[in-house]
Amino acid sequence: MELLGKADIVIGIPCFNNETTIAHVIQTVEKGLALHYPTKHCVVIIADGGSVDDSREKSEDLEKSPWIERIISIYRGVPGKGSAVREIFEAASILRAEACVLFDSDIRSITTGWVQRMVDGIINDSYDFIAPYYMRYKYDGTITNNIVYNLTRALYGYQIRQPIGGDFAFSLPLIETYISKDVWETNVAKYGIDIWLTTTALTHKVKIAQANLGVKIHDIKDPAERLGPMFHQVVSTLFSLMEENEKIWKEVKESKPVPIIGPKVMIQPQPFSIDVQRLIRDFRIGYSNYNEIWKKIISSEDWQIIESLYQKTEKDFFMETENWAKILYDLAAAYHHWKGGNRRIMVNLMTPLYYARVASFIIQTKDMDTEEAENVVEEQAKIFEGKKDYLITRWDEGVDYYEKFEELE
Repeated sequence: MELLGKADIVIGIPCFNNETTIAHVIQTVEKGLALHYPTKHCVVIIADGGSVDDSREKSEDLEKSPWIERIISIYRGVPGKGSAVREIFEAASILRAEACVLFDSDIRSITTGWVQRMVDGIINDSYDFIAPYYMRYKYDGTITNNIVYNLTRALYGYQIRQPIGGDFAFSLPLIETYISKDVWETNVAKYGIDIWLTTTALTHKVKIAQANLGVKIHDIKDPAERLGPMFHQVVSTLFSLMEENEKIWKEVKESKPVPIIGPKVMIQPQPFSIDVQRLIRDFRIGYSNYNEIWKKIISSEDWQIIESLYQKTEKDFFMETENWAKILYDLAAAYHHWKGGNRRIMVNLMTPLYYARVASFIIQTKDMDTEEAENVVEEQAKIFEGKKDYLITRWDEGVDYYEKFEELE
């Protein structure tokens, strides 16, 4: 970093076992920089998380552009994407970069236009934080569609569609705000980094926008197989941030649109299949294990819905958004009041309920196109906003959840 002196643009690519996609991402990023910023001093940093495949070798073997610096490193510290992001941010700070951009290393649909829209938004339009705005298949991003977008919008008052999209751009002042936070040795560095980046930007009232990036095509993972771990990671971080920012979100009464920059890209995303029966089966298994505890957390009205779901076949299986919003708010309140030593237990035991909600969303939208399913997501978000008073009521209740759930210890 000292030898490089100063850079105008820093592009960071955190990676871990992405040998099939990393070369395409690097080549596209460097081509975009060369095409749109030929007079700028640009640095591309590949922060590898200790890949056991050929990710680093693929990165090193690519022909280098003579006017673009490429740095490939294995990041140290707490394992996780957050440590890679910290390295990239510290490099951008040392180099006094005007703009710093993060791109995920498994993106197959990245174009040179992505680079331009992200960088221009920071350098030319003076935004501090830019989130991605994608066209995604209706079942890609189920955690975003059913939890993160709804909660982020209701809590902090910004209609930011992809809070955990992974592809972000930042100004130098915001980068230095992130670096100063005392979170880099915590679980944020292991998981939850994307929602932390977004929430921190929102709570610091910086100038934010969304960049039209078109279709997001990445390594597809069947939500029926991957929902559990992601649910746990994202929701734990969301709830921790709720506690940290309680004074802020309690004052937010409604949401406002966030500007979308760049022309709209009209390309349809690629569909893929999901195992709905497995989601319903895993919900039923969870019901058998946790129903007595769920009954203590969830309101009696919504508990009746859960009991009836257990008996339903796929044809009749459905959980309304109103019920799901209240259940998720019940979980947030339980997490807040929990006095036990391991609050993550709360999230673990609620995961099967999330399976039920995702199965319901899939069943509801199975005959819809992408735009129609997107309208359903928007309606869900409005319902979450409308139920926010319920969240605050449950949050402020003087319930001793430790006594209610001490058997979990």
